[in-house]
Amino acid sequence: MFGEAIERAPAPHIVKNGMVQVPEGRRLFATLTVEENLIAGAHLQGSEKLAQARNFVFDLFPRLAEMRQSISGYLSGGEQQMVAIGRALMSQPKVLALDEPSLGLAPLIVTDIFRTIQKLRDSTGLTILLVEQNANRALAIADYAYIMENGRVVLDGTSEQLRRNTDVREFYLGLSTQPGRTSMKDVKHYKRRKRWLS
Repeated sequence: MFGEAIERAPAPHIVKNGMVQVPEGRRLFATLTVEENLIAGAHLQGSEKLAQARNFVFDLFPRLAEMRQSISGYLSGGEQQMVAIGRALMSQPKVLALDEPSLGLAPLIVTDIFRTIQKLRDSTGLTILLVEQNANRALAIADYAYIMENGRVVLDGTSEQLRRNTDVREFYLGLSTQPGRTSMKDVKHYKRRKRWLS
């Protein structure tokens, strides 16, 4: 990160240097309130910066301001995801890593979350590293993307380049190049063609 290897660095050091992660599955402090979860994300900030960061999060997610005294474990999946992203933003990071933000959420909530991610990037210039299996959603907001299979990068390029790539359209976006219904013969052909990735 910023020219420094961080794979063995302790978490407080990584956060202090400007990178935070929203883990898959949210992992909130379930017995704490929304506001207490947010404060936990700002443990390296002074009281003035904490207040500024909290106001920023409440502006980004007005629903959280209404629910600030609610116990986080009782929130819906979408509300919990908002708290998880808000908690990460409390440290005022330079890089925000989001791991599967759409996991287990209803489609309308996913739309809201991705709209917020895009707004966050566009309005603040924050660098966002997004890991997401929903290729359509990810490519719709990414500047640059990597496609990984079995732990290795098999394709990369701008989101526009990848969206135009015939194999990406077929294998990841579900946009068949063949008219009509998919048959078992098509599936076998798909598996044969997909060997280009190995």
